[in-house]
Amino acid sequence: MKIVFIGSGNVATHLAMAAKKAGHHILQIYSHSAENARCLAKKVDALYSDNISQINPSADIYIFSVKDDALSQVLAEMPETEGIWIHTAGSIPMNIFQPYQDRYGVLYPLQTFSKEREIDFGKIPLFIEANDSKVCEQLQEFACGLSPIVRYIESEKRRYMHLAAVFACNFVNHMYATAAQLLEKNQIPFDVLLPLIDETAAKVHQLHPREAQTGPAIRFDEQVMNRHIDLIDDALTRELYRLISQSIHKYSSRQ
Repeated sequence: MKIVFIGSGNVATHLAMAAKKAGHHILQIYSHSAENARCLAKKVDALYSDNISQINPSADIYIFSVKDDALSQVLAEMPETEGIWIHTAGSIPMNIFQPYQDRYGVLYPLQTFSKEREIDFGKIPLFIEANDSKVCEQLQEFACGLSPIVRYIESEKRRYMHLAAVFACNFVNHMYATAAQLLEKNQIPFDVLLPLIDETAAKVHQLHPREAQTGPAIRFDEQVMNRHIDLIDDALTRELYRLISQSIHKYSSRQ
């Protein structure tokens, strides 16, 4: 298939490279940043542009992978094209395309992406949605060439999946960053936590998260928690500690 990418960020980068590896022809990369577009285009042997009016109109698929709050504006500026329009966002409904295009859908890869880190795309679950059966068939074929894990899911359920992913990934990583900051202030390397982090993640492959939970908040050990709070300089981090501890205790008490 001939593909144009609108966007050049983390998701677009990995998806474009996976599509090229699967044998697809990446015609063009568009980004409002010419340098970002050029860098990704070089990786996938494509043309690039920072002028949306110059987007190639003859692709089979147009993949919109831009910031959620920028998508509406990008769609309003898009020239008429052939091909299917799809976006990669977890929280945006499919029908955002309805005023602009007759054939459209969603390809949502449920994974965290960083440009500088390689990832095996074949292990990523891809969640698709399409506005008609023919588009669904084409999108299914495209997705299955990227990963064997392809499922159909409607926009409403995808919103909840994205919310869950924010808790399971983005918030967890912020906890890593907070822990790293506490350690750095006391000249302790972050890698002392890596075995703990690895085991915490490994446990939920075998146990339900509620069964894997440990720590002072479950038993609401106030002496330990208060000593921890006394060690925290930042008011926001202290409040975060309190709120998460309360949430853990309340959740565990319901079981």
